[in-house]
Amino acid sequence: MPENEPVIVVEHVSKSVTDSSGTLAILRDIDFVVPPRQTLAIVGASGSGKSTLLSIIAGLDTPSQGTVRLAGRDLFALNEDERAQLRAEQVGFVFQSFQLLGNLTALENVMLPLELAGRRDARAAATEMLGRVGLAERLRHYPKVLSGGEQQRVALARAFVVEPAVLLADEPTGSLDFATGEKVMELMFDLNREQGTTLVLVTHDPAIAQRCERRITIEAGQVL
Repeated sequence: MPENEPVIVVEHVSKSVTDSSGTLAILRDIDFVVPPRQTLAIVGASGSGKSTLLSIIAGLDTPSQGTVRLAGRDLFALNEDERAQLRAEQVGFVFQSFQLLGNLTALENVMLPLELAGRRDARAAATEMLGRVGLAERLRHYPKVLSGGEQQRVALARAFVVEPAVLLADEPTGSLDFATGEKVMELMFDLNREQGTTLVLVTHDPAIAQRCERRITIEAGQVL
């Protein structure tokens, strides 16, 4: 895609769900554009719709109305397999709950997206990235014996090892104490600057949001 083309374009995105009690509007007519290498915080109270919006940007959830363009591709003109392929090529994820595979070591967790992409240097690249996040001595440890901060650093290594165009982070310090969370955020922003990644970060923490170049506030499903 052209260097100055927006990495993410969200156009008139709405999301509603209907059950026996009626229809609930989660998102209402959301519009914004994210240029390359920008750091964007999506902020709002719990239940405001910000995590749903992040899932739609990733193509993991579908809007009731509207479109999302990711890396120049119309996400919802693609089928599910095509969206998964686009995510594998362009997107890294960091979640509050780490989402590591418990039966794989730290090294194997970080190697996995590289192996899925057919990279022959998966072991070497994963080893180098785990060293970059300070876990060179923990390569063969399983998630259950790693602290929360260590697990999140493994998750950061897994996200950044593929050098994604976009990093999507959903409350990445939500399961960590303050001091550990600060260290993880410092590392995430350092890696983001080094790789020139476009970062979209969902958080309810104003201090974390202040570290981003731009902030969007979601309240009752709408951009303020």
